[in-house]
Amino acid sequence: MKSSLAPLLALALVATACQGTRKLADPVLEIRGPDAIELGVATDYGLVFLGRSARSGPIEVTAWFGDGPSVEQAVVEPLGGGLFTAEPQIRFPRVPLHFDTPVAGTKLIAVGRIGRERWEAEVTVQSDPRVEGLLTTIPPQVVAYDHQTGVGLYVIDPQVPDQRRLVGLVSGRVELTDANGAVVRYLTAFGPDQLWRLVAYRREYPKRRKFVYRDDIL
Repeated sequence: MKSSLAPLLALALVATACQGTRKLADPVLEIRGPDAIELGVATDYGLVFLGRSARSGPIEVTAWFGDGPSVEQAVVEPLGGGLFTAEPQIRFPRVPLHFDTPVAGTKLIAVGRIGRERWEAEVTVQSDPRVEGLLTTIPPQVVAYDHQTGVGLYVIDPQVPDQRRLVGLVSGRVELTDANGAVVRYLTAFGPDQLWRLVAYRREYPKRRKFVYRDDIL
């Protein structure tokens, strides 16, 4: 009589691998074009980035799964207002959008990446009448690493700590002088009042074309 232990072990290993790969996947993307490298985020409505790498033509989009990176080809599609999207063949891990602009004092999580290394830092929303849009404090990772344009800013639901929603994309830094003459520096970001363009562009959501499923992507 043949033992069925080996097939059962193999099945268990496959199931564990699939579960681990799904859990380790994340929506932080690297966008590589002819001009530069930037970051982007995969959302329920598609990819969104700032077009610093390319504003038209082909790009490479790298997503990280549990077993490593996957580099996909895509074509830039302008959304207007300084935002861009693209549609690779495969489905990337994604996050929902948050449409309420956070007020000053709100704590957000900034998530970026340098190659394989993903980083996270807490930032605080700021306000200044001289600047329109979303302002936050500057985490040290943005200063230390290159190619951090497009870092995602997320709100966290206190009731569901694992649930994050994208509320902004870091666009740069601004330097201001306060009432005492001291220099203050902030991150600037595209907030919900710009991210709605992605929703308007993807009118077919949640109905959309079928993604390609390949053996190299679980």
